[in-house]
Amino acid sequence: MTNRAPVKLAIVGGNRGASFLNALYSLSNRIELTATCDLNEWVLKQWKEKFPRIRTYRDYDEMLKDPSIDAVFILSPMHLHAAQSIAALKAGKHVLSEVIAVQSEEEAWALIETVEQTGLKYMMSENYCFSRSNLTVKHMAEMGMFGEITYLEGGYIHELRHLIHDPEGSLTWRGRLHRELNGVNYPTHAIGPIAQWLGASQPAGDRLRAVSAFASPSRSLQLYFRESFGSEHPAAREGYWRQGDSAVATVRTEQGVLMTLRVDWTSVRPHNKTHFVLQGTKGAYLSARHPGEEDLVWFRGLSPTNEEDGSERWEPLSRYQPEFDHPKWRTWGKFASQTKHGGGDFLVLEEFISAIQEDRAPLVDVYDAVAWSSIFFLSMASVEADGAPVPIPDFRTGVRTK
Repeated sequence: MTNRAPVKLAIVGGNRGASFLNALYSLSNRIELTATCDLNEWVLKQWKEKFPRIRTYRDYDEMLKDPSIDAVFILSPMHLHAAQSIAALKAGKHVLSEVIAVQSEEEAWALIETVEQTGLKYMMSENYCFSRSNLTVKHMAEMGMFGEITYLEGGYIHELRHLIHDPEGSLTWRGRLHRELNGVNYPTHAIGPIAQWLGASQPAGDRLRAVSAFASPSRSLQLYFRESFGSEHPAAREGYWRQGDSAVATVRTEQGVLMTLRVDWTSVRPHNKTHFVLQGTKGAYLSARHPGEEDLVWFRGLSPTNEEDGSERWEPLSRYQPEFDHPKWRTWGKFASQTKHGGGDFLVLEEFISAIQEDRAPLVDVYDAVAWSSIFFLSMASVEADGAPVPIPDFRTGVRTK
């Protein structure tokens, strides 16, 4: 059943929400921007200037009482996502939440229970699942072009030291996260796309079984604060930061597939946010390592060989586009290409709205959201246990860890 009435949407976290303006404009025939909520009056004023009819709120609970709101897009700091999502669902609103979805197993089960009880749509806004290249690889994997997948890599390596602190040197929520915890602290950009390639997001597909994690020493932030605020700043001292510069995890699936994840927000390096690898029995994929490179693929019996010796040769993924573009990109690529994260900022919104209007599960549902997000707290338990494997609950069937 399809209901094409515009979805009345509220933005929660207006400062971050401004990144989605192009997507909101492109979907204006399907989204009626109704309200926004933020603690900062200046941010609310900016939204009011762009959308004069929008209602503005500083109190989240008060906003949820607004009966005209159909759905909320939660873009607030990460530690608020689970509680705000649950509150919105209980208030009768569909929820699109920024990553990560939950920060503990208790939050994970509570979110699942609320979605199941309310019957409302919940989607996690994992935009890297919806970049053009990642969608193409997903489509190729579903067509069997890579054969049986045996190994995957995902990395989010994005230097964000300037977001760790306020101008005067006090810590933001990201800074507090780095000070208090140690593990794969922002996992879904790394694991989301590769889990979809594997089919681990499908009810009958493979599932994530266990995670083993390690973290490097913490050096980058200590040096950064010393250079930025002086050696007397607490954050410039040895032992202040718990989070290592790089955290890595090995995830094993029920069917024995290996995944390697890496997350690093603070190490100094040239810009290149993500890294992905897929290895199958019939083909392989390597994402570009820097802006001067292309995404590469190889398919047995299909890719060209070197004329001199007949050896196998990589070829650009772009050679297979648009022929093997994902149907989502074929339909919406014109609009998606005008937004950030490889088009993902448009496509997460489009997919969420489509799930509501078509009354179906979104492509990143609550079970995907909590399974991918669980790497956050489970990796920290593994790091604390010197890399010992930690089981991942079967969130889709309700099997909890002991």
